[in-house]
Amino acid sequence: MKVQPEVNLIRPLLVVALLGAASVSLASEPRARDLGIPFAFGTPGRLNAITDVPGVEVGQQTLIEGKDVRTGVTVVLPRGKGDAARQSCMGGYFSLNGNGEMTGIHWVEESGLVEGPIAITNTNSVGVVRDAVISYAAKRWPPKSNDWGWTVWSLPIVAETWDGDLNDVYGMHVKPEHLFAAIDGASPGPVAAGGVGGGTGMICYEFKGGIGTASRLLAAKQGGYTVGVLVQANHGLRHQLRVAGIPVGLEIRDGLVRAQDSGSIIIVVATDAPLLPNQAKRLARRAALGLGRTGSVAGNGSGDIFIAFSTANAAAATESRKVVPVEMLPNDQMGPLFEATVGATEEAIINALVAGRTMTGRGGNTVLGMPLERVREILKRHAMLNESAGR
Repeated sequence: MKVQPEVNLIRPLLVVALLGAASVSLASEPRARDLGIPFAFGTPGRLNAITDVPGVEVGQQTLIEGKDVRTGVTVVLPRGKGDAARQSCMGGYFSLNGNGEMTGIHWVEESGLVEGPIAITNTNSVGVVRDAVISYAAKRWPPKSNDWGWTVWSLPIVAETWDGDLNDVYGMHVKPEHLFAAIDGASPGPVAAGGVGGGTGMICYEFKGGIGTASRLLAAKQGGYTVGVLVQANHGLRHQLRVAGIPVGLEIRDGLVRAQDSGSIIIVVATDAPLLPNQAKRLARRAALGLGRTGSVAGNGSGDIFIAFSTANAAAATESRKVVPVEMLPNDQMGPLFEATVGATEEAIINALVAGRTMTGRGGNTVLGMPLERVREILKRHAMLNESAGR
């Protein structure tokens, strides 16, 4: 499968490189706020995306081929793809329900460090993407000096959700070159959402789901820090869905596709606040509360795994030859970060739904995009619609 740099609408093969600030017009895609959906907890950053955290880049490769291939890969680079990518971040993870996979987390737990990219794909492609990260790192980010010749990141962080309803998941269509292209094209700009990258074939609350992102900018008196969230949303049953606290899933019953909660969600939380690993883990836990605000109960069949990292203390997280000073935010000042994480997570999930579009895939299976006007009507009826929002 050849990687194409742009959308090819003529050939049956469509591989779209969604590189953060992609050639695809992101301005034409509505976000939840554009529809008047209100959100609590703070002010979004300039892009309302995880890339509002300075240094963070996102790259995506979307694979659509014939009737059966609907998949891809998304990468979050905590310090970008340049020379700074060698620097670790302090971080932590949290598993709300473990029916899923995120490689490398044993070392995250042990060391308190997030090293290298965080990649998200479909369940059966975790292995090839993991190996591809190692190959990429060996060629592009080798140590500057190491007598043993070891490379970096032999324990990559690669997470997954299952896209087998819309994608030929056993066809192993994600290849190393797709991971390479996603990293090479990563950008600190806008992040495409919905059925793109690793989220191409994903289903959320029985609507078309996928990638979503949002951010929060703390006030100066709270430190002025930024929190950004990216999700790959493939979870939930329709009756559970809440938008702005309103049970819209009870009213919109078209196109139900699941008898039980058998999907998953991966959540990545980034911040520039100076956090120690245990504090980053505390942020990862709070992502569960944002997930709950959209209605999820973390069902038995759902893999709900979250990871958080701080881009502060760059030298301290990487230096191994001497004692180094470390800055940290006192625990008493973490409340605003918790609130920002909960709010950005909720909004990122709803953004994934808003960007989702009806898709037909493997075996003719069709998943409907969330009917945006019906959602607006329901919210308006409950006096929860911000009608002054631009459309």
